[in-house]
Amino acid sequence: MPIWNAEYESMSRPALEELQLRRLKSVVAWVYERVPHYREALDERGVKPRDIKSLADVRLLPFTDKGALRDTYPFGMFAVPMEQVVRVHSSSGTTGKPIVVGYTKGDLNTWTELTARIASAAGVTSRDRVQMLFLYGMFTGGWGMHYGIERVGATVFPAGAGNTERQLMMMQDFKTTAIVGTPSYALYIAEVAETMGIDVASMPLRVGLFGGEPSGEGMRAEIERRLGIIATDNYGLSEVMGPGVSGECEHQSGLHMAEDHFLFEVVDPATGEPVPEGEEGELVITTLTKEAFPVLRYRTHDLTVIDTSACQCGRSLARMRKVRMRTDDMLIIRGVNVYPSQIEDALLQVEGVEPHYLIVVDRAGAMDTLEVRIEVAGEMFSDMMSDMVAFTGRVSARIQSVVGLQTKVTLVEPGTIERTVGKARRVIDNRPAL
Repeated sequence: MPIWNAEYESMSRPALEELQLRRLKSVVAWVYERVPHYREALDERGVKPRDIKSLADVRLLPFTDKGALRDTYPFGMFAVPMEQVVRVHSSSGTTGKPIVVGYTKGDLNTWTELTARIASAAGVTSRDRVQMLFLYGMFTGGWGMHYGIERVGATVFPAGAGNTERQLMMMQDFKTTAIVGTPSYALYIAEVAETMGIDVASMPLRVGLFGGEPSGEGMRAEIERRLGIIATDNYGLSEVMGPGVSGECEHQSGLHMAEDHFLFEVVDPATGEPVPEGEEGELVITTLTKEAFPVLRYRTHDLTVIDTSACQCGRSLARMRKVRMRTDDMLIIRGVNVYPSQIEDALLQVEGVEPHYLIVVDRAGAMDTLEVRIEVAGEMFSDMMSDMVAFTGRVSARIQSVVGLQTKVTLVEPGTIERTVGKARRVIDNRPAL
């Protein structure tokens, strides 16, 4: 596939690092002058913009986390007056005040350009008809990808999320060739199509661009098999822009990172110190070109690995491993660290388990309990109780081999676990707060 912007996506590393340093110096000066929170934080550390002389000096800067963004709600982190802000988005705010972010005209142009890169890398061209399955509104996912896909020249159907039977009707009638949404919703669409007797193979659908929630290779394989498409992963977060931060090419060998617009670090989540290249750590992002809402060293809580080797597609930008785990998603159960993604991987290794599950954590007396409710393919159900006991035993053993904990496995009828048009809810933690 052609590279959307080869000048930047295929830069030599020395040229890229020179550009990054120039932009890093500029953004530090920008926030020091315009954002009181950063000026105070830098003054507390005795750091001035002139102290940034190399990319390594990014470690002189303070980390930023969600707490700082909520403490300055709604517009306290903006670096331009509101009359220069042409768009505002926000997070869902389900755990308190939402994170509010702003964009200048220049920011929107940058955002559109970076999501055009993502779409192009995934294989979208001007010949495609793209159905958007993301929610619009204050969420950044739908809007960000929408304009990038338009810039590529493709036709966009802003269908939004929900009303799945209507979505399938549109796919058939409008000859949709690409879809954009969450992987869990793509699976639900496949499920509804099967229920309705729709022959998905007869549709021209060929590619899906997925983000908004973590998903593993098992989930990708299931989507590709049931929808007959190539499924690519993309990554972004509202706090630094939205979608467009990184995305896969057709080789699916890591997500190409927009290093000309963001400076990426991978740090030890406990100490904040950098980890060697190739080792897993928490992704930290500094925006290099944002005007309205620049952030320094934003702690994403996402765990990943960065690879700077060249990709066979010809892009030279570093790649990040798909994000499967977040430090704040980790469950501590009977002293053992458990990530929901580990359980998903274990489940999808067992034949007959559907990619719909719910993890329920509870407490019986002083003991934490872990239950995994799973749906299984209809043909796996048996009238023989011994068969069902053996099957749940295999699933439980597989989970225990991965996470090291004995788990109660409960089989539920297909369609029992709630489907969602947005991010799938995978965990219910009923333990009382300490």
